[in-house]
Amino acid sequence: MAPVPGSGLAKGLAVTLRTMTRKSVTAQYPDTQPALPPRSRGVIGLFEENCTVCMLCARECPDWCIYIDSHKETVPPAAPGGRERSRNVLDRFAIDFSLCMYCGICIEVCPFDALFWSPEFEYAETDIRDLTHERDKLREWMWTVPAPPALDAGAEEPKEIAAARKTAEKLAAAQAESRREAQEGQS
Repeated sequence: MAPVPGSGLAKGLAVTLRTMTRKSVTAQYPDTQPALPPRSRGVIGLFEENCTVCMLCARECPDWCIYIDSHKETVPPAAPGGRERSRNVLDRFAIDFSLCMYCGICIEVCPFDALFWSPEFEYAETDIRDLTHERDKLREWMWTVPAPPALDAGAEEPKEIAAARKTAEKLAAAQAESRREAQEGQS
């Protein structure tokens, strides 16, 4: 069957008339905050205590927008007769959000979970040079990071926790056995 000439125009006008009679759903942004989906990507937060200055995030960033400076510090031996160790100390951690493309590669490659997505999105600046945020600002955003979703009740227990639980159970059994033997030796 051949289409009737002008039927597409009539369908389009019908849609227009239908939507003209509905109430507008525009949210007045500054007055009404949007309901963001969980784990939305807003800005990157830094958990400084976990950063070991391994530089993986800066090396893997396709935009080269992460700037890290550090120095080596000597740590005295933990036990007498031990040797001194050296460790990296973070001096500067900055992200230039005018260059960042929010790909999340830096967060994925961080082996120590020092970088996280924060849902904060209100960090506009009047000057583009002010979009380079240093570690103190990145640390402030860390506290807005939502907690990770709860584990599935039917999920398998992580291997690290299972191994720790097994070791603790063996230790508790050994202690109970030694207490039982000590009680038998006293009687």
